[in-house]
Amino acid sequence: MKKYLGLFLALLLMACSSDEKPAVSFYYWKTIYSLSAFEKQQLKENQVSKLYLRYFDIALKDRVAIPLMPIRFQEKVDDFTVVPVVYIKNEVMLDPEIQVAALAQRTLSMIDKINEVNRISVEEIQIDCDWTLKSREQFMAYIEALRRETTLKISATIRLHQIKYHRETGVPNVDRGVLMYYNMGRIDSDDLNSIYDAQTASKYIKSAAHYPLALDVALPIFGWGVHLRNHKVVGLIPKITDKQLQRDVKTQALGKHRFEVTEDIIAYGTYLRAGDQIKMEAVTKADLQEMVSELRKQLQVVPREIIYYDLDSINLKTYSDEKEFYKKINSGF
Repeated sequence: MKKYLGLFLALLLMACSSDEKPAVSFYYWKTIYSLSAFEKQQLKENQVSKLYLRYFDIALKDRVAIPLMPIRFQEKVDDFTVVPVVYIKNEVMLDPEIQVAALAQRTLSMIDKINEVNRISVEEIQIDCDWTLKSREQFMAYIEALRRETTLKISATIRLHQIKYHRETGVPNVDRGVLMYYNMGRIDSDDLNSIYDAQTASKYIKSAAHYPLALDVALPIFGWGVHLRNHKVVGLIPKITDKQLQRDVKTQALGKHRFEVTEDIIAYGTYLRAGDQIKMEAVTKADLQEMVSELRKQLQVVPREIIYYDLDSINLKTYSDEKEFYKKINSGF
């Protein structure tokens, strides 16, 4: 009897855990907060209750770390739980003269000002910084300074290299991490997709099972064109699709998602010369399903939420032919 009771309890626990699917959240990465009707419809359809809003960047200007491009609100954000995100360039943490305690105070003061003006109440802030071995000490000290200055919860973005080499790069003293499961490779002229490549991901993600911090996950829904000239990267053309490129620019296909410009033109704010190539990189529905399948195998605990990067009509329309798409992707956990 005890044997069967134990089996029943185990099955019951498995059934309960299978119902705990991650919530759908989004990053909002524009300087002006204003949602289109289509974006609002997608948020409602996927039962989104939380938005991670980029509040401002911190970068060096004349050797001083200052906040740049703060968000402005053209409408209220009352329908959502807001998590302010501060993006800090690694150059800030590499500066040996940076005063992390003062920087932490300025960070929190700027967040408070934005919240006060817009009557926003928050319980969590998130720090987004791709720190390295050289900037590890400064970044960790900055997080500790934030801890001393606020009672708010703190989360931090975690890159794949920081997962695999966490003993070397360190683990920040935050409440949760967000695994950034994208931008996995070098932006180059080869045929690899720098946003997502399963083979590249597999070299890193197995280490996630041993990462000593609770993790949520960020997944990509964006794409771009890699502008190449003489097999060298000139720059990125954000938020365009194959169809857009072929409509706006005279090209000939060189293969799957690669095009050669056949006539000089200024398009998307850049000069495209005849002979230049555009390598299109994007994330398909199948890619997202594959990501979730692999993460389910490697993560010890089901994430609390999946945060999609980023909330923009251009990105959303790629997947909008399927109702409740993001809820369905999350259900793969």
